[in-house]
Amino acid sequence: MLTLDEARVIINEVDKEMAKLFEKRMGAVEHVVHYKMEKGLPILDAKREAEVIEKNLNLLENEELKPYFKEFLEKAMEVSRNYQQSIVDANKK
Repeated sequence: MLTLDEARVIINEVDKEMAKLFEKRMGAVEHVVHYKMEKGLPILDAKREAEVIEKNLNLLENEELKPYFKEFLEKAMEVSRNYQQSIVDANKK
């Protein structure tokens, strides 16, 4: 078993990687919202989000983690929608 300090080192390393991936994801989100604005599409596409969640849940091997990963994905998508909305709002001014 890992010590508390060892576990925290791993968490810190993962958080660092996640920060980079978050920026990469949000960059892609920015491209998505500009496309949606250009085409007059709504920010929320509930069907697409459900498909993405289902597909990504199947990537997990540990079944016990699936409900937590689902929540994680739902929150990530909520953050993405909020970011998209901020871009839409900024372009209305």
